[in-house]
This record gives sequence, structure tokens and C-alpha cells, in this order.
Amino acid sequence: MVIFTLEITLINFDNNLNGVLSRIKDSYQILEHLNDVPGDLEIIKKELAKINGLLQVIVNKLENIDNSSDKYVKLSSAAKFYLQNYSFEREIETMSKLYSDDPNRLKNIRNSILESLQDKKLMEKVESIIENS
Repeated sequence: MVIFTLEITLINFDNNLNGVLSRIKDSYQILEHLNDVPGDLEIIKKELAKINGLLQVIVNKLENIDNSSDKYVKLSSAAKFYLQNYSFEREIETMSKLYSDDPNRLKNIRNSILESLQDKKLMEKVESIIENS
């Protein structure tokens, strides 16, 4: 009975994790396909907040389970690294006051965010877990 309950719990965890990872991937793709036009800064801000929140949820969930699966350890490590080393809020806030319609600045901030999500192969890990589940 305990093994059966554990299996159901792990299956539920995997399903929940995949849902969260899919939402991160969706936000990443939204950022990827923006055209750097007026109004995009608000979308960037919203999607970045969503990604940051979802990554924090993943880190919290992975810290609370007793599972040393290599894919989870690597995902948690990359997510923690991202959350600790990247913050675009101040730059976005400055842009929103002065340069929210400047296509070059929009492109630069968007590309910086996308590149940061590629650091430590974070998005590659996200996509790999989604595809292999």
C-alpha cells in the first residue's frame, strides 16, 4: 500500500511539475516571438514575472521532496542559479519611464532575458523534462 501511494504521489508530482515547466516554456516562447514594438515592455514584464515565480515554485517543490533524480537536481540547480544571478526588474522599471517604445532597447532587454534563461542550459533542461515525460 505504501509503495502504491508513493507511486501515485510521484506521478502527481511529475504531472504538476510538467504543467509548471510547460507554462515557463510558453512564457519563454512569447518572449522569443515579440517584435519589439510599443507595448511589448508590458508583455516582457508580465512574462518575466511569471517565469520568475514559476521557477521559484519549482525550486521550492524540489527542495521539499526526497528525490535525487539527476534531472531534478540539475533543474533545481539551474533554476536557483538563474534566480540568484539574474534580475531585470530595475532595468525594466527604468525603461518603462524613459524608453518603453524604443525598439532597440526592447530588443536588447528581451535578448538579455532570453540569454539568461539559456545560462546553465536552464531552458534546455525544462524542454528535456517536458519531452521525456
